[in-house]
Amino acid sequence: MNDMSSLKAESAASAPAGTEALQIRGLSHTYPGGVRALHDIDLDVPRGIYGLLGPNGAGKTTLMRIIATLQRPSSGSVSFEGMDILAEPHRLRRVLGYLPQEFGVYPRLTAEELLDHLAVLKGIGPAGPRREEVHALLQRTNLYEVRRRRVSGFSGGMRRRFGIAQALLGQPHLVIVDEPTAGLDPAERARFHDLLAEIGEGTLVILSTHLLDDVSKLCPGLAILLNGRVVAAGPVTSLLDKLRGSIWRKSVTRAEAEALRQSLQVLTTRYADGGRLILHVRNDTSPGAGFEPVGGDLHDVYFAMTADGEAAVA
Repeated sequence: MNDMSSLKAESAASAPAGTEALQIRGLSHTYPGGVRALHDIDLDVPRGIYGLLGPNGAGKTTLMRIIATLQRPSSGSVSFEGMDILAEPHRLRRVLGYLPQEFGVYPRLTAEELLDHLAVLKGIGPAGPRREEVHALLQRTNLYEVRRRRVSGFSGGMRRRFGIAQALLGQPHLVIVDEPTAGLDPAERARFHDLLAEIGEGTLVILSTHLLDDVSKLCPGLAILLNGRVVAAGPVTSLLDKLRGSIWRKSVTRAEAEALRQSLQVLTTRYADGGRLILHVRNDTSPGAGFEPVGGDLHDVYFAMTADGEAAVA
C-alpha cells in the first residue's frame, strides 16, 4: 500500500461511525479592519454534492478557504473524517482537491505537462503510475485528445474541466469547487454537471455558487449563507417541507404584479405566454382570489430563507 492509500485508510478508519463527513462548529472570522465575514457557523455536511448558496459577500469564499486550509479562522473548529484540519492542515491537504474560481496556468505548458507537474507537486509518484493517473484524468474530463495543446489556449469550459482534473489528482476525499460553471455556455455547463454528478457519487463535493439552477440539478443538500450567517441548511426536501402550505401561485399581468408586490411577499416571478407573469407568493393563508397552492422549489426556498435572515438581523 502506497503513502496515499495508507493515509486514506487511516482517515476513513478514524472517522466516527454515524457522523457526517465534515463538521463545523462555532466558526467565525473577522478580517483586519473589523469586517466580520463569518458569524458562528455550525454545519454538518454529508458525503455527496453539497451546495453552498448565497449572494456576493455572503461569506462563501471565506468559508471555503478555511475548509481548504488556506486561511485560519478567528475561532471555531473544523473536522473532516475525524481529522482536526485546523490543528493538522497537512493531513487534509493530502486528501483535498480544490478548484478556485480563478485557476491560473503556466502559459507554455501543455495540458499533459501541466497536470503531470501538478501531480509531482502533490507528491504523486513514481513516474509510471503518475503518468497513468494523468492520462486517466484527461480521459475522464474529455481532454485527452487535446492533451498536447497549451492550457493557456483552452476555452473557458475546457479550462474548467482541466481545473477539475487537477482537483482530482490523488483521488481526494473532499473536493471544493467555487463557481465552476460561471461563464460557460449551456452545452459546456451540462457536461460539467455530468462530471460533478459522477464525482459526487463517492466523494464529498462542496459546490459554492450563486446559480440556483446548478444546485437544484446537483445537490440533495445545501446551506444558504447571508451576511456571514447560515440562514438555512439541510436536505432540500426538508427545507421545502418548511414552506409547505405557505406558497401560492397566480398568473397576473405586469401591472397586477406591481400592485401585489406592495402588499404581499412575492418570492419569485416566472414568465408565461402572452406577456403574463406567474407569481409565487409566501403567505400563511390564501392571499386572495385566483391564487392556488403550490409545492414550491429551490428558488422559493432561497428567497424565503434569505428574507427571513435579513429580517432576523434588521
